[in-house]
Amino acid sequence: MDLSKTVDLARNFAVMVRVRGPDPKGMKMRRHAFHQYRSGETTLSASGMLVPDTLSDNQSTKLLYDDNYEGRVLVLTVASVVEPFLSPQHRDNIPQDRPELIPSVRIDIMTEKTNENSNQGTPSWLGAQLLSLVDIPASAVCLQSLIEASVGSPEHEWEVGWSLASNSNDNKPSKDLFRTQGRSEVGGSGSASLVYKSLTRMAILSVPLSLKDLLGSNVSSMNKRGDFLLAVGSPFGVLSPTHFFNSISVGRIANCYPPYSSDVSLLMADIRCLPGMEGSPVFSEDASLTGIMIRPLRQKTTGAEIQLVIPWDAVVGASSGLLQKSPQNGHLNFNSSSLLPSEKAMASICLVTIGDGVWASGVLLNSQGLILTNAHLLEPWRFGKTHLSRGGYGTNSAKLPFKLEGATDLGNGIASIQKSQTLPSKVGTVYSFTADTYDNYRNIRVRLDHVNPSVWCGARVVYICKGPWDVALLQLESVPKNLLPVEINFSRPSTGSKTYVIGHGLFGPKCGFFPSVCSGVVAKVVEAKTPQSYQSIQPELMHMHEFFPAMLETTAAVHPGASGGAVINSDGHMIGLVTSNARHGGGTIIPHLNFSIPSAALIPIFKFSKDMKNLSVLRILDEPNEYISSVWALMRPSSPKLNAMPNLPQSLVDNNKSKEVKGSQFAKFIAERNDIFKMPSNIGKSGVLTKEVVPSKL
Repeated sequence: MDLSKTVDLARNFAVMVRVRGPDPKGMKMRRHAFHQYRSGETTLSASGMLVPDTLSDNQSTKLLYDDNYEGRVLVLTVASVVEPFLSPQHRDNIPQDRPELIPSVRIDIMTEKTNENSNQGTPSWLGAQLLSLVDIPASAVCLQSLIEASVGSPEHEWEVGWSLASNSNDNKPSKDLFRTQGRSEVGGSGSASLVYKSLTRMAILSVPLSLKDLLGSNVSSMNKRGDFLLAVGSPFGVLSPTHFFNSISVGRIANCYPPYSSDVSLLMADIRCLPGMEGSPVFSEDASLTGIMIRPLRQKTTGAEIQLVIPWDAVVGASSGLLQKSPQNGHLNFNSSSLLPSEKAMASICLVTIGDGVWASGVLLNSQGLILTNAHLLEPWRFGKTHLSRGGYGTNSAKLPFKLEGATDLGNGIASIQKSQTLPSKVGTVYSFTADTYDNYRNIRVRLDHVNPSVWCGARVVYICKGPWDVALLQLESVPKNLLPVEINFSRPSTGSKTYVIGHGLFGPKCGFFPSVCSGVVAKVVEAKTPQSYQSIQPELMHMHEFFPAMLETTAAVHPGASGGAVINSDGHMIGLVTSNARHGGGTIIPHLNFSIPSAALIPIFKFSKDMKNLSVLRILDEPNEYISSVWALMRPSSPKLNAMPNLPQSLVDNNKSKEVKGSQFAKFIAERNDIFKMPSNIGKSGVLTKEVVPSKL
């Protein structure tokens, strides 16, 4: 379906919910990202959706509403917008049906669909009544397990809420609530505590609206990683409805939870949303209803934010018959043989762990169990990092002094090679680095997700690049059957072309997640002069001739833990290796500013992966290259290198000749502004770059 048609259909359902009531002490807005407060009265808002007849049970609703339901339509929204106005007796003991509000509270909804003949004309307000509050137990348990998996690791703890929310009054009660109730009230049978029930609770309203022709939406029968999502909501609702009412945001399903269950109760969405969009209906590409958005997961230290969606089936299962699944998924034409680009590469992405809890991602290169990952995972000290003692994303994000002369110490040595031990029997004898070179790398494990359940294998280090490239190779010690290696594309990606980043960002081994999917486009391709040595190893691939891609920048979200993951094109082929993202000076991640090594730059590795007989081909990557090192340090190259850059304005070359400037002007700009992001030149905790320079190693 054309996107514009999907948007038009989705807007038929979307509404804004406004709740206004007395608040003499100004306490009702706590834990809300925004509100209005005037003359002892607080106004809160959220998004919501009109529920068509095909998704509601009129008989059950009439029973609840004393048969006076004719001419009314149900509205679904998040309970957090009405709970502050519940009567004292119902606030402490929330009933499912007919909850009471304190006197003088008014609930209104703004809708674009005001009568059967309207065509999204001027939005209007309609008075609404609260019918029911609905707990979603399965989703609450999922949310609780995700947050509790991070307990004990202060640097990676999660909470629920918007990053734009106040960090003073609003969040403090929330944090205290998690600590006091979050763990102590968990039932022995897998029930969720009160706080997690509250975070996933829905409210059902009714409004006087007769829309017999309101689109009878179908419900998406499958929720898969990489599926398209479209949300319609009203960020900052009551603050300025004229500007933000029924705004559109699009993205993809990044992951599903529980990972091995057919009854998914929580979706992680790679979609950019703002406060006030909780309660938004979320649709698939063909306008089928996927679920309802709630407030996001937020990592306390980095500010990383993951949007959460409760699938419609989970809401229906908890609604006591008020809501129902679509009777027919008639217009859904899922072709099981048609895979998304991200699905093709998904089984090639693995989880790599070192010791107790340090993790990153890796890419399976061949059926013999050769894994490509980042060097900063194994040698973080070269990139200004240290591993966390309690686990983390590959390396820790300790801040270092800003270095104008170079963000990282990459080293220029060429490692020696010699004939050595035999790899697994399926591989045979190969050349490897001197045995004592990698003896210190122990307890490396790799999780493969090409089968269900996943398979854990031990691994050992085969190669760590000593040149300007942040790459390393691991070899599985026991090689499972039916491995699915990634397919490679060596061509220069087109700027603006679609990309998918696949990796184990943010969520580590404890959560059991499959790799997450984030989408975007190629924002920039930085080129360098092709080293002469590349021409000799595989001339047929060197179609880039004089220049080749040395760095990719994408708009896809890259989070800590995704280091060593793959950048995939629209054909499902790998075009780059995820290496780093950026951070603000205060530590907040900038996921949409990230850097990857293009596949073309790693031709020696892919050449070696074909037969694994001659490790000496990798020595090309160890060769010192001042220009490539400066690119990855985000520094201005020296004058000779500038002369070699393609399509560079002569004025810039002349300017550089007249001034000998050490370091990067961009880096200086960052260094002078503590409030602006600082990029390190190498990876940090989850395999993503994280220095105080600007690039932040994941």
